[in-house]
Amino acid sequence: MRFKQPLWTAVLSASFVLANSSPTSCGENNTTPDNGHGNSTNRDRFSSKCAAVASKLAVESSVVHFSEFVAAGTNLSLAENDPSCTQTFIAVTADICRIALSVSTSNRSGFNMEAWLPSNWTGRFLSVGNGGLNGCIKYADLAYTSALGFSTVGTNNGHNGTSGKPFYNNSDVVQDFAYRALHTGVVVGKQISQNFYNKPHDKSYYLGCSTGGRQGFKSAQDFPNDFDGIVAGAPAFAFNNLTSWSGNFYRLTGPPGSPTFVSPPLWARVHVDVLKQCDALDGLTDGVIEYTLKCNYDPSGLVCEGSNSTNCLTPLQAETVKAVYQPLFDDNGDLVYPRLQPGAEITATSTFFNGVPFVYTADWFRYAIYNDPTWDPKAIGSTDFENAERINPFNIQTWKGDLSGVRNRGTKIIHWHGGADYLISSENSPRYYEHVSSTMGLSSAELDSFYRYFTVSGTGHCSGGDGAHAIGQSSAESNSYKPSENILMAMVDWVENGNAPETLIGTKWVNNTRTLGIAFQRAHCKYPKRNQYKGQGNPDVVGSWECIDP
Repeated sequence: MRFKQPLWTAVLSASFVLANSSPTSCGENNTTPDNGHGNSTNRDRFSSKCAAVASKLAVESSVVHFSEFVAAGTNLSLAENDPSCTQTFIAVTADICRIALSVSTSNRSGFNMEAWLPSNWTGRFLSVGNGGLNGCIKYADLAYTSALGFSTVGTNNGHNGTSGKPFYNNSDVVQDFAYRALHTGVVVGKQISQNFYNKPHDKSYYLGCSTGGRQGFKSAQDFPNDFDGIVAGAPAFAFNNLTSWSGNFYRLTGPPGSPTFVSPPLWARVHVDVLKQCDALDGLTDGVIEYTLKCNYDPSGLVCEGSNSTNCLTPLQAETVKAVYQPLFDDNGDLVYPRLQPGAEITATSTFFNGVPFVYTADWFRYAIYNDPTWDPKAIGSTDFENAERINPFNIQTWKGDLSGVRNRGTKIIHWHGGADYLISSENSPRYYEHVSSTMGLSSAELDSFYRYFTVSGTGHCSGGDGAHAIGQSSAESNSYKPSENILMAMVDWVENGNAPETLIGTKWVNNTRTLGIAFQRAHCKYPKRNQYKGQGNPDVVGSWECIDP
């Protein structure tokens, strides 16, 4: 970015004028990336038009900071990106026009956004989401989707950086974070795209994971006209309950050195024991649990006498482990949030089991729930769980079960979650799916017409893991652009051709390195079915597995 903080005005509406635009040709609706080079004349024309946009684009209640042509192959500097966002460069693989602006949402709030408009535009518009509590534009997703021909926009969700401190004494910033920045950015972005290309988009899409997954469902629940297709991964819905659950782990483990604390080496022992008890439930021992809902792990076999053992659990440590794999209830016996699914324990040692209160929980309660920087996350308890759910700023909970708006409009939703997610329990996703089914009175077969959910086994938080985790959710997690192997292209195929996905084929590369080739692939099943090894054949190929009823 070339701007640190947006310049706010008191005007809340946004209108757009792009004067003296010259026509720009649009590419066909392809499903493979095209860097958009074309011939030098077309590139020069596109570059000149892009350079002139900033002076012609009048966005009420906004400041247009710059427009610039970025050529395919550029390693784009993001030198002024907030340091906490930890990204200073991004590889751009298609010719794009990059437009940066800030938009006011009140006299004390607003957001930064960018539109990346490719020369090889397919007629498709797309918005990306965010992550955590952060105000970091997802540049990797802008680069990925613009290279695929989408005119793509992303915002900083109402504040810069990863901290929740901007929420303090400013509910307008919380409102932007909860829903307003994304929705307004979509409205702004669609008009910028239309004015730049001299025609409206044909179809509109969304791609996000984690907080971005919640944002996708917020759009589905409250703004059903925003998108034709929504890809929402590992959604952080039941948001207030999620932050309560995240904060409860410190209460279970205590700090390092306390008798309830379990060290990383011991969690590694627990992981081996989890696999021993649950790995083969899918018919194959391969280090990946296909159906964690069936895994009822019991750590009692690791208990030994003594208080200083490094090879086994003390009784108190065993109680900690048991508690981790139990749902969280408040003092009234009401469910706050489901358990952490077995299989995620090793990676969770650096986030939840490190003997330090979870940072997002501390920030959310201090600055958004209580507006009190002195609130102590170490003392979190049932009253806090109940307060967060009751206060629920701007309905950030995102737990509406009625999706009739998107169903009636014809919007499609692909919901996915990694089966070894160490930040957001994958067991909350089928819970929401069942909530929708119950609220709308629809069976799975009836939900299939517009809403499908997939568990991607052995996959961590939005990416990575021991399973076949590359499903096309990002450029780094794409094995191909075929709809069968790429979740974004699967959504395009469903929306534009009516081909709804029955499975999502994921890929695991050798040593997680694409250039080393494929280690194995798996066709991840549509809920409520689960994957089972057939008992014969090469387990590394899709055909040796089948989706069966649970």
